[in-house]
Amino acid sequence: MIAALQSGAVIVRPDRRAAFSNHSASALGIARPDGALHAGVADLAERAWRNGEVVEEEVEVRRGVLGAVTQVHVRVTPIDGELALAVANDNTEQRAAEATRREFAVNVSHELKTPIGALSLLAENVEDVSDEPELVRQFAVKMRREARRLTKLIQEIIEISRLQGGESVLDHEEVDVVGVVHEAFEGARLAAENKRIELILDARIRPLVLGDRDLLVMAVRNLVDNAIAYSDPGARVTASITAKEDAVSVAVLDQGIGIDTKDQERIFERFYRTDPARARETGGTGLGLSIVKHVALQHSGAVTVWSQPSVGSTFTITLPRYEDSP
Repeated sequence: MIAALQSGAVIVRPDRRAAFSNHSASALGIARPDGALHAGVADLAERAWRNGEVVEEEVEVRRGVLGAVTQVHVRVTPIDGELALAVANDNTEQRAAEATRREFAVNVSHELKTPIGALSLLAENVEDVSDEPELVRQFAVKMRREARRLTKLIQEIIEISRLQGGESVLDHEEVDVVGVVHEAFEGARLAAENKRIELILDARIRPLVLGDRDLLVMAVRNLVDNAIAYSDPGARVTASITAKEDAVSVAVLDQGIGIDTKDQERIFERFYRTDPARARETGGTGLGLSIVKHVALQHSGAVTVWSQPSVGSTFTITLPRYEDSP
């Protein structure tokens, strides 16, 4: 029965060696087939015998001479005063996930402080100039802008949390990729018109993918919004759709400011901004590209970037092509 456990299991002898260990224990690095036992596990067994009770603790295990150090949770139960059963599980991924959640919570708190603080300050200013209608109007416009930014930030925090939480795509349906781009363009059209930016669709085929239409529209819309935000007035933003036998690509091209090579490696991280001041001016949250990345991953796809400063950028989402696609 112990041999079949997925967890690492070891029967520990009083001489700090293993009377028996399963394959998982060897894989975790806490015991070897010759009976050698990790010192940390042996120490826990001695404490369990001495105290006559179950003990559990995290043990650091290095796999091989140059192997990575992993965190293994070990629970030791004394048996009849002479033997002990040690059960171990690798907690490295769990600890990394917890660290990521803590970091995310810190980042969220920091990001929320900015618009909330701005709204509070603007409200105080309105009180101070309540008898000056023009100043009240100006502050009201700024308050609405900060409120919209706060609303967008909260919506994107919810979305990225759902996507990174491992939830599967909600709906699986045949999705017309051309229709996805059309809808993304319509959502971004007002922002484009305000900057006199022409939105161009280059599609000679109409391929299908299998997935969640709303998520795909959101991903393409994020790319289009970014392209508009970082382009000069009068520029063009093009969405190009291409397909191979087994894959469909949507590339969003702009003639904007471009992205430095050093930033290209990090732009898909949460809350990473290449130009914080410009992001604030355009209402960017630092979550848009991270959402694009996770939407692509949810659809077994990927997103890549090509960019050159002062030339422009091309973001490409590649997805598996639906087998019944025309």
